[in-house]
Amino acid sequence: MKGSESIYKAIKESGIDFIASVPCANLKNLLNLIYNDEEIIHVPVTREEEGFGVCAGAHLSGKKTALLMQNSGLGNSINAIGSLYKVYDIPILLIISHRGDLKEKIPAQIPMGQWTKKLLDVLNIPYYCPKTPEEAYKIIPYASNLSIKMDYPVAVLFDALYWEYDAL
Repeated sequence: MKGSESIYKAIKESGIDFIASVPCANLKNLLNLIYNDEEIIHVPVTREEEGFGVCAGAHLSGKKTALLMQNSGLGNSINAIGSLYKVYDIPILLIISHRGDLKEKIPAQIPMGQWTKKLLDVLNIPYYCPKTPEEAYKIIPYASNLSIKMDYPVAVLFDALYWEYDAL
């Protein structure tokens, strides 16, 4: 199974019916699958913190939400996580393309790539790093359910090696 297909199938199995996303080259195949799914409301946004706000509103209207984002926007989203998600006990699954780590060619991506896991730790956001499509398919429903039990975000990080499964 290809990487994006595995994530998509796991999202569907999780019952997620509302997704906000920020454009990312690594997420393009997954975004195409979601865009063509009539059962998922998909709202493209321009910034990650905007996605957090849109998903919070969707959650309050009864939707099960996910945000597809690049890790570079995590720093911009800290206030939304702390003042909205933490205060109002809002669950969300974060599907994060982890740039700035393995195989990164753009120097500007490297600092956030090195800080991503540390920021998630500081924010008390549990995270998982599946290495294969099979692992992703198992982890995503678990992470989504954990988010609901915690009433708080849970993240799943996908590094550059994971996205190579889309090329197979």
